[in-house]
Amino acid sequence: MATQENTRKFIPVAKPVLDQSEIEAIKRPLTSGWVTQGPEVEAFEKEFAAYVGARHACAVSSCTTALHLALLTVGVQPGDSVITASHSFIATANSVRYCGALPVFVDIVPETFNMDPDLIEAAITHTTRAILCVHQLGMPCDLGPILEIARNKSLFVIEDCACAIGSEILWHNSWEKIGKPHGDIACFSFHPRKLITTGDGGMLTTADPEIDQKFRLLRHHGMSISDRKRFSSDKVMSETYDILGYNYRLTDIQAAMGRSQLQKLPEIVKRRRFLAQRYLHLMADIPQIRLPDEPDCARCNWQTFCVYLPERCDQKSVMQYMLDRGVATRKGVMCSHREPAYQQLEAWSCGRNKNECQCPPGTCRNLTYSEYAQDHSIVLPLYTQMTDEDQDYVVSTFTGACEHAD
Repeated sequence: MATQENTRKFIPVAKPVLDQSEIEAIKRPLTSGWVTQGPEVEAFEKEFAAYVGARHACAVSSCTTALHLALLTVGVQPGDSVITASHSFIATANSVRYCGALPVFVDIVPETFNMDPDLIEAAITHTTRAILCVHQLGMPCDLGPILEIARNKSLFVIEDCACAIGSEILWHNSWEKIGKPHGDIACFSFHPRKLITTGDGGMLTTADPEIDQKFRLLRHHGMSISDRKRFSSDKVMSETYDILGYNYRLTDIQAAMGRSQLQKLPEIVKRRRFLAQRYLHLMADIPQIRLPDEPDCARCNWQTFCVYLPERCDQKSVMQYMLDRGVATRKGVMCSHREPAYQQLEAWSCGRNKNECQCPPGTCRNLTYSEYAQDHSIVLPLYTQMTDEDQDYVVSTFTGACEHAD
């Protein structure tokens, strides 16, 4: 006879919120005949800017391209360095290397998985051009001290908000959305793993109109006149290409979908916050685990719910135990400095002379919290459509996995 365990539906880590409204939205550009960057992109930008409280928003093809454009726009170039976190998806560090610059990694605060501001100043050198901070897993990082250091040292601050749409920070006694931005530029992702999706896509926000105009040139091959402006003109217009640009555009099909998704975002955030609090309550008495910590100055969107395992538990064994019972998980956030693409001496720095470094390959004694988080934490399922039954089963399966490790 089949058991409940082997007949139960599979519980994924994440699931996008898509329904008929996205299908109807996509019909607009399909029937209009304008499917590349155009009126839907412009409307999406305005609506997104209004949601986060930004003066300007510029849509692009991904958060990776957003990070690249942000760094280029503030002048990052070969010979420069950018202080950031290794404990992030590899696109964060890659975007620095795309500019020919050196990522300088600082360690994280274990409780929030975010960059430790106390380590930044010691990492600054004469080559430092910017600080690229990450709101990891949707949890706002400690922006106050980061910005203070940056202003004192005349550095730019770029926020990697890939996971943080809908998150908030207590700023001068008022709650403000991540992405206003509080630094110079904020970069978002619309990958299906995020709270809202356009299939793939990204957005840059800034308060500086000159920076925004630079984004718009760079994303469209450096073209001096947009397609839409040229096609709507009653006079012949010819563009020029005065700078080296890129094809980093978002399509109107994607933007139409994004506008529909954006309307759902308040309810999505509300639901995920409820589910996160329910997880915290259900798991409060599981021995020796460490639950995520939401500081008083932050309101997380709970894009990801990541927990530290008991010391006795092997990460892979716990994940396999849960997968065998129909519950998907993921390893803790990766560390870029441990990846094969970052094993060359010139690929990154932790502030030490790499030629004199005694750390074994794939490790760094300056990044011990980052490495520990990767090896001893797992991501549990959390998505808007999750039911109480689903969540109860995840918790019971996780508890069983921890007990099985005894």
